[in-house]
Amino acid sequence: MEVKIAGNEQELADAFEVRKTVFIHEQNVPEEEEIDQFESESVHFVLYDDAGKPAGAGRFRVLDGVGKVERICVLKENRKTGVGVAVMNKIEEYAKSQGVGTLKLNAQTHAIPFYSKLGYDTVSEEFMDAGIPHKTMKKYI
Repeated sequence: MEVKIAGNEQELADAFEVRKTVFIHEQNVPEEEEIDQFESESVHFVLYDDAGKPAGAGRFRVLDGVGKVERICVLKENRKTGVGVAVMNKIEEYAKSQGVGTLKLNAQTHAIPFYSKLGYDTVSEEFMDAGIPHKTMKKYI
């Protein structure tokens, strides 16, 4: 498997397709909430499986000096295979290369154990986003 920073229209389309499959079709997030006004200012990541098919995605942007990790998703058939960890590792590597030392994300509550294993700490109470319970998590890298 290989995680790439989306560097062309096809890679960006592949990242969006994974996100749409997971968030819009699987989790019923409205498309206007999933694809938002921050797409053009974000760095997009897409993971290709060993067959060259898109299997995971995420995006990253910097807000007030803090790296915001967003839209991390893995296709259902690729979960529990290391795809999510690979995407997160690539995003963290990119953040370090940009001089970013603090990362934060809003984790769906069911995904908190995944992010905790990667060193993220919960820093908020539960809140709803797109009808799904979340908590904010932070990590210093």
